[in-house]
Amino acid sequence: MSVREDTVVALQKAAEAANEAKAADIVAIDVSEPVAITDAFLLATASSPRQVLAVAEEVEKKLRQECDLHPRSREGLLEAQWTLLDYDDFVVHIFNEEAREFYGLEKLWGDCPHIELHLEHPETTKKADADE
Repeated sequence: MSVREDTVVALQKAAEAANEAKAADIVAIDVSEPVAITDAFLLATASSPRQVLAVAEEVEKKLRQECDLHPRSREGLLEAQWTLLDYDDFVVHIFNEEAREFYGLEKLWGDCPHIELHLEHPETTKKADADE
């Protein structure tokens, strides 16, 4: 099974919103093969709790306005270290830098293919730039 085209479009819109809110290291992963409850994850990093919330707000706004999508559930808004927006077919994960590194979802799902997001000017963290 692979990710449906309308889901890819929504992921790209969510990634655009996250990028516009200055999130970094935005990655989409196709988890449709090993996971039965969703098709894809979108991961993004924010530099502070305030930015985690701002990115989540921008993603929700853009998906509501451009795709008529609303999250089924929202988690982690109070702590603002790892916020999760569940859109059924995909889940948006917005991490602060420490949480992203600690949980390592990219390593956990490392065998899964990435989905091209076509971001014009993607942000990266200084740590990610140093690793290259």
